[in-house]
Amino acid sequence: MPTPEQIWADADLPTRRLAGLALNPSVPESILLRLLSDAPLAARMVLCRDRILPDAVVDAVIKHPDTYTRSFFARNPHVDPAQRVRLLDDPEWFVRAHLAGGPRLAAPARPRPLPDEAVVHMISTYDDELLGGPFYQQISTRLRRSMPTHPIAKVRRWGVGEWASLSADIRAALLTDPDGQVRETAQRHARYQDPAWVESALPDRPCHARTDLLLHRALSRAVVEGVLARPAGKEDKAMIAVNPTLPPDAVVLLAADSDPEIRGRIAQRADLGPAECRALVADPDPDVRTQVAYRADLGPAERRTLMTDPHPDVRLAVSLHPALSEEERAQIDYQVPMDHPFVFCPALEVPRDPKTVRRNALSNHPLLRRQEARDHLLPPDLVARLAADDDLGVRVLLAQNHPDAPAPLLLRSFLEYTGPERSHLTTRPNFPTNGLAAFADHEDPEVRALAARDPETEPTAVDRLTQDPEYAVRAAATRHPNLPQSRLAVLLDDEELAHDAAANPALDLDTIRRLLKTDGRRPRCIDHERC
Repeated sequence: MPTPEQIWADADLPTRRLAGLALNPSVPESILLRLLSDAPLAARMVLCRDRILPDAVVDAVIKHPDTYTRSFFARNPHVDPAQRVRLLDDPEWFVRAHLAGGPRLAAPARPRPLPDEAVVHMISTYDDELLGGPFYQQISTRLRRSMPTHPIAKVRRWGVGEWASLSADIRAALLTDPDGQVRETAQRHARYQDPAWVESALPDRPCHARTDLLLHRALSRAVVEGVLARPAGKEDKAMIAVNPTLPPDAVVLLAADSDPEIRGRIAQRADLGPAECRALVADPDPDVRTQVAYRADLGPAERRTLMTDPHPDVRLAVSLHPALSEEERAQIDYQVPMDHPFVFCPALEVPRDPKTVRRNALSNHPLLRRQEARDHLLPPDLVARLAADDDLGVRVLLAQNHPDAPAPLLLRSFLEYTGPERSHLTTRPNFPTNGLAAFADHEDPEVRALAARDPETEPTAVDRLTQDPEYAVRAAATRHPNLPQSRLAVLLDDEELAHDAAANPALDLDTIRRLLKTDGRRPRCIDHERC
């Protein structure tokens, strides 16, 4: 079966024109229905996958005889998920698989959850092979939390996957569940917490199963002693170093290990005692000292030692310690990194403590302010304060994450930040359009492309941008409604930009109908009055 990329690569120029019409916001519903009925596969792909559709067109898509056409709609990220699940019981597994797989979205975007009842139906009736990783992203938080106690056994089996976060009562209920598969799944998770079972199941050679058991499962004394005395692989010690079940005396032994990676992993443990912390604070490897410096349970003496550490990474790490006062932070010679990516972060399921948020947002330390700038629930007064922050990272993180980030901040962040997920800023609710024409001659092509978002950009500027050295700028300008009709007619014959030209909302209805009538082919004469 051809991939969407292959389908588009094989599309000829007339087909790409029809695909442009499929995206044109001024094309009437009747023509969309004609395209759905008669256009080649590539045009139907664009129509069904890449835009919001009128209800009548959705109805026709659901009934369309072509499996590919329905499958494209199953992965449409623009339509309401309630429309996509109308394909829930499609007779073709291919369509159902695409519905379960969900829309293809570039990071950091995630698909909107499917309705809970649809997800329950899919878990209950679909083959397990159709419900892979992407399907999980389409499950709402509400349903995911209710799965371990759901009345349907197959849904409860999915809920067992949350074992580590389940209460003792829910675990006990799952271990005695009336459904055999639920019980078996729960018992398998429970076995991982049984050191004797882990010891009996541990492979004696390096492999994925051994890695999983040494990293995550309950370790017996015999397993720990075996790894310390006769490791089967060079990573064995480093793996048990981060296992939360590692006994305290083994932590002490690994804290004195000669391998700095192992000491570094031990330094990250939450159960270090004072002796281990003191030993690692004096470790010769700065990476180990840095990991120790991040620990919230450091004592005052260890903090004082690390505050004057010769390595800048160590001083920066300890400068963030929650026990320090603003005065103590000011005494540390730390350097704020500016080469970090300032990107979107998903909202936390459990909101942060409001007092901690406010204290950090008002701190003199830029990294603490950056931490709170990611908070989607930041109150308006702190949004206003951080929007005017003198640190680029604070401003951009606020712009990337807060739903009420103001328009001036969004534009300023886009102009100043050139790192990963820069384009995500233009998708934020308040990103401006007015005034962007001023950037039509900017040296940065991503900034020049902003001019195509301004409805007031002059026709001459739009025309010039369709000849820009950068394709993304040319394509954006080609869709601008202020593009002169004469230039638009020329671009309809451009192999590269015809698709975008046909999507231009200023394309006249006569041309649209003519393209539809000729299956996307253009008459040699471009004088509409004489053709």
